[in-house]
Amino acid sequence: MKIIKSYRYILYLLVAISFLFVACQNNEPTADEYSDTYDNIYLHPGLQRYDEEVDVSFVGETSDNLRELEKQFENETLRDNRWTRLYHDILGININYDWIAESAFYHQRLANDLASGRLPDIIRVDALQMRQLANAGLIQELSGVYNTYATPFTKEVLSQEMIDPIEAAMIDQKLMGIPDVDSSLDAMQYLWIRQDWLDNLNIEPPETMADVLAISEAFTHNDPDQNGENDTFGLAVSDYWWNNVTGLVGFMAGFEAYPNIWLKDDDGTLVYGGIQPEVKEALSVLREMYIDGQIDPEFMFKDGEKVKEQIINNEIGMLYGEQWASFFVQESLKNDPDADWQAYPIMSATDQPPKMPITHKVSHFWVVRADYEHPEVIIKLINLHLEKNWGQSAEYDSYYSTPHPVWQLSPVRPFPTLKNLEAFRAIEQAKQNHQYANLEGEAKRIFELITLYDEEGNEAGWGWKKTYGSDGAYSILESFIENDQILYDELVWPRTETMVELNNILSNRKLNMYQNIILGEPLSTFEQFVEEWYDLGGREITNEINELYLEHQDN
Repeated sequence: MKIIKSYRYILYLLVAISFLFVACQNNEPTADEYSDTYDNIYLHPGLQRYDEEVDVSFVGETSDNLRELEKQFENETLRDNRWTRLYHDILGININYDWIAESAFYHQRLANDLASGRLPDIIRVDALQMRQLANAGLIQELSGVYNTYATPFTKEVLSQEMIDPIEAAMIDQKLMGIPDVDSSLDAMQYLWIRQDWLDNLNIEPPETMADVLAISEAFTHNDPDQNGENDTFGLAVSDYWWNNVTGLVGFMAGFEAYPNIWLKDDDGTLVYGGIQPEVKEALSVLREMYIDGQIDPEFMFKDGEKVKEQIINNEIGMLYGEQWASFFVQESLKNDPDADWQAYPIMSATDQPPKMPITHKVSHFWVVRADYEHPEVIIKLINLHLEKNWGQSAEYDSYYSTPHPVWQLSPVRPFPTLKNLEAFRAIEQAKQNHQYANLEGEAKRIFELITLYDEEGNEAGWGWKKTYGSDGAYSILESFIENDQILYDELVWPRTETMVELNNILSNRKLNMYQNIILGEPLSTFEQFVEEWYDLGGREITNEINELYLEHQDN
């Protein structure tokens, strides 16, 4: 999600002057002042201050974007900022970093430290690393501290996902990490279409996959930009098909093909979506689109940034992408101020409503070094971060967006996974009631940006309207939720050892095979791949996953 962070950062800067007064508010209240004002909240064990200060160590990641953010705040850095001071003043916790590395080198340095057993007190790891550390006895079990110290609000936030993220952190019935949860629903994909091109060709918005294919053909051959040149493609496709923008997950879902999730078969067993016959049908259609010139013949060599260049040059008419794709396609306004994009739901090629496949976003966990004396620290930090941004004592303009994204300076950055959808709902409710003054926090900021665009034509609000407007992406998500059109991955537990060992091999082989079929290999290659997938370890993985599934069903 690095792209969206940079977009949001730029957009915030465009309207920063209207909110600068917030940045001057630097007087931190004491723990006693908080207790007096919010008695019930700050008397919870998870938000009480230590009698004696406690030290805790992390490792940190930095980048050009983070350094630019630090420049926006006087006397604030990743090591010393309003968040580290808040954790000290309210909780009595001193934040320290063993080291801070550039993003390009962070993961390798982290891997080296983990392999050698050099752990800070608290560290964020993926599922494989958590399992390896647990097997080595280097991290501690956290059930007790979670049950005692997690505030009701923290538990509520974690319950917003469709699965129990705590379950995903269990190893041998022990809680070995605290989930760092991303939003599954925000991974919903939409079909983004050049609305002005539809208008130029007098084409109605799509209602079926057949309509989508017809639009792609028209965008390729009928000069939709009206420049007299044969220089456009119907559908954007990047080299990595599973990108959150310019990928093909949403397209393939229209054929009931779900290449990246585990599904429940008719007999109740779990099967891998990437080897089901529906995938072959989707590949067959993509192959025809490629032959017809609707897909860039050089897509194999173009990552998301290269596709963005095509969008800037007005070469692309449609793409699939997440809710933040509005900021991605906004780049087309650089060369064509009249360019207009609109989000539409993914379309179905069958007589059934389409379902959007979504993987659970519980892939990273906070773990605690085995001999650290205060494992509850990670819970208390998470509690305070959530409380100060979205709780009863929230100061959103001081700790989340000033409008600069100051939340990035905190060592932990949890968020309510439904916050974006709830912001959309709040804005819609305000519109219906004509009570905009009641908007708070993120919903208020987004509404102000949209208003800036509506009333002044300021492009800072263009993308926000396309995502949060009444006919924007979140209105489609709302409809998919209401109509039960979300298809969740049935795999909710930490990956098995075999999956971890073979995941990259099988995933790379799958993508290569899919792409080669588009480029001209016989469709029968798909059946060969299925057999190969089973022989390379897929059969063993399937058995392991179904054993886990039965085990959790019994529990």
